[in-house]
Amino acid sequence: QVQLMESGGGSVQAGGSLRLSCSVSADITKDHDLGLAWFRQAPGKEREGVASIDMYNNTLYAGSVKGRFTISKDNTKNTLYLRMGSLRPEDTAKYYCAAVYRSWIRLVPTDFAYWGQGTQVTVSS
Repeated sequence: QVQLMESGGGSVQAGGSLRLSCSVSADITKDHDLGLAWFRQAPGKEREGVASIDMYNNTLYAGSVKGRFTISKDNTKNTLYLRMGSLRPEDTAKYYCAAVYRSWIRLVPTDFAYWGQGTQVTVSS
């Protein structure tokens, strides 16, 4: 069982930046085959993948955030991060951290077994 807890959400003006953190209860070093990702869900919309990072530190980004967001992890702190820059009103959503024990991961919500409770990000114009 993996427990995830997000933090760092808030309200920001368009063009601003935020950094989300996700505390992971499992050991995220590469020996443990744990893939991690960020998803988001806006009201009335389906949950969508934002970015992922696998056990080898390979990253994958949704086209809408590529070049603006950066996913990273700190193995010593068992923490996943999402650095968000050049934020837009359409980035407004609840952001979720997710994990799965798999060496190859996709930005597909149903692939992930473990989820955090989410943190709200609101971007005003």
